[in-house]
Amino acid sequence: MKSDILLKIMCMVLATGLLSALMSSEAGAYEERNYVSSAYSAALSENGGESLVKTGGDWFPYPSCSDREGWARLFGADASRIIGQGEKLLGYEWKIIPASAYLEYERSGNRKIMEDPLESNRKALNTLILAELAEGQGRFIDQIANGMWMSCQMTSWVLSAHNPRQTSRRSLPDPREYIIDLVSGQYGATLAIAWHFFRDEIAELDPSINYCVEAAVKERILDPFFDETVRKANWWMADDWQPGQMVNNWNPWCNSNVLLCFLLMEQDQERLDAALELSTASVDKFVNFVKSDGACEEGPSYWGHAAGKLFDYLEILYEATGGKVSLFDNPQIRNMGEYISRSYIGSSRVVNFADATASMTPDIYLTYRYGKAMGSREMMDFAIYLLYSKDRFRTPAVPLGNDTYRSLESVVVLSEMTARVEELRSQDVSPRELLASLRANVPSATWYPETEFCYLRDGSGSFFAAKGGFNDESHNHNDVGTFIYYHDDVPLFIDAGVGTYTKKTFSSERYTIWSMQSDWHSLPKINGVSQEYGRDFRSSDVSCNLKKREFSLDISGAYPETAACGVWKRFYKMSDGRLSIRDSFSLTERRGADVENFMVLGEVCLPGETYTLDGKERTVPAGRVVILGEGAAAELSFPASLTPSVTVKTLDDPRLTNVWGDTLRRISFTSSEDAPLSGQYLFSIRILK
Repeated sequence: MKSDILLKIMCMVLATGLLSALMSSEAGAYEERNYVSSAYSAALSENGGESLVKTGGDWFPYPSCSDREGWARLFGADASRIIGQGEKLLGYEWKIIPASAYLEYERSGNRKIMEDPLESNRKALNTLILAELAEGQGRFIDQIANGMWMSCQMTSWVLSAHNPRQTSRRSLPDPREYIIDLVSGQYGATLAIAWHFFRDEIAELDPSINYCVEAAVKERILDPFFDETVRKANWWMADDWQPGQMVNNWNPWCNSNVLLCFLLMEQDQERLDAALELSTASVDKFVNFVKSDGACEEGPSYWGHAAGKLFDYLEILYEATGGKVSLFDNPQIRNMGEYISRSYIGSSRVVNFADATASMTPDIYLTYRYGKAMGSREMMDFAIYLLYSKDRFRTPAVPLGNDTYRSLESVVVLSEMTARVEELRSQDVSPRELLASLRANVPSATWYPETEFCYLRDGSGSFFAAKGGFNDESHNHNDVGTFIYYHDDVPLFIDAGVGTYTKKTFSSERYTIWSMQSDWHSLPKINGVSQEYGRDFRSSDVSCNLKKREFSLDISGAYPETAACGVWKRFYKMSDGRLSIRDSFSLTERRGADVENFMVLGEVCLPGETYTLDGKERTVPAGRVVILGEGAAAELSFPASLTPSVTVKTLDDPRLTNVWGDTLRRISFTSSEDAPLSGQYLFSIRILK
């Protein structure tokens, strides 16, 4: 007979099907696909209702710690590097996080004072685990035990910024209530992996360490996952999802780590079965929420935590069930993976709508694993492409971050990727040809019709991306209709992105931050009014013609009624070395000036000013503005009815200065206060260099 837990969960899974009746107003925002739970249920049925995974962790697809031949084969030549990194940590002093570090989040909004030492401990433990697996002589066991013991003495593994989801609403952990966040789940997974590999060696030191780990993971991860009294705090589970509710990267990120904890450490078969039921139903909420086109509305820097963690989850489920549950032929899952290859511009530049950073290198080994599982040559080649730097292909090496599962999985593909790199090194072709071949499967134009992202490349080396959508997306900026434009990987027209996260970033004051506002995107201020935040502020009449390289949308719906705007149709057309932008509008009354804003990186020269290009001094003609980037330049033509001006934005946040340098510039073209109620503004961007 099923336990009470199983009965509750089965009822919940069945009940979710009733939500589809509520979806008429949210079509396109959530679709009841339920791929994961359906695949799990089908496999369970085919197995005669018997448990698909038995307790004990025997499914874990790696050699035992004592299998020296197995680990030597996997680590290969990288073993010595990993052991060397572990040796540096033999004297590591595990960091204690004082109460004041948690409270600093409340006092100043500073998160890093608490997060940095926790991050240091997690990275140290991961490196020590890998070093012991690589060497297998027991040299690192004491320090691994120290890390495990210290971790159990902490009251909580939840970040100070996430603890206010407790009933107390305070940033200091409350030991009366355990919730699960991104870091606590991943911390628990690391401890579960260490316990799985080394519990016999740890028991020889003192079995109390193992008991503490078992108790801590149960208390902080396994039990809270079932605890309905903290279900509101564990909002990422989305088991009571309602129309309008967001499901973002938290869902697969937490679920993948919680699943790993259960599969490795849960000793009760009924509880393990119940966890699988609840987990697959929960992950489906994320898959249902993500558009079927596969775009990540949170941007490339969140792809590894969103689609990437979904892939980790599916891979764990696949391995644990012996391949009985597989979604590796699912078109949506493939689309979600290939999004990262298509969002990569070049030279570590990526499309960075919302809170994404514009400069990053995607997780190389995750990308390769994902592509291999899905049969995507595009992704596998892209991963190898990312290994090229400073005129050579780097030898693949196991990443020593804070995600132990991913580190282990990178070990599994290490030799395969190394062989591919060696093959490419032996080819007698130019680096340019070699790199082009690795990107040959990336289409020159991509349209995400549900998420409303458009990517266009041309033969001249230019890259354009624009978006529609609405102003309540995950990690939202008020940016409906904005665009970016690069040439030869050099940013010219940009999206600033986001600064260092503080308490203000995810609060009611979010849109007082300049980079979240439409005025600091390449968007118009209509009738003196900016875009507003909210689900109802969205694009309409969106169209994309990839063959003609055209993208258009009406952005009037992203502005409040005070803009008195009936229509503001923005039309983009890309051709070799040129981007045309046409804004056709109709206002019901004139209340203020229109201001067309363009965010740029580089020096800006207004009409009549001089500049030097290719060693020649030139003068900017009337009706033109010149943008001089580092390695590229562009000319922006504008209507005679508008007056240009430039605002210099000084940057002092490291998260922004590391990407853009010390300054950005906003070019503003302002109409008269009595401009016509209808008409159009025409702009054209021409690459000069």
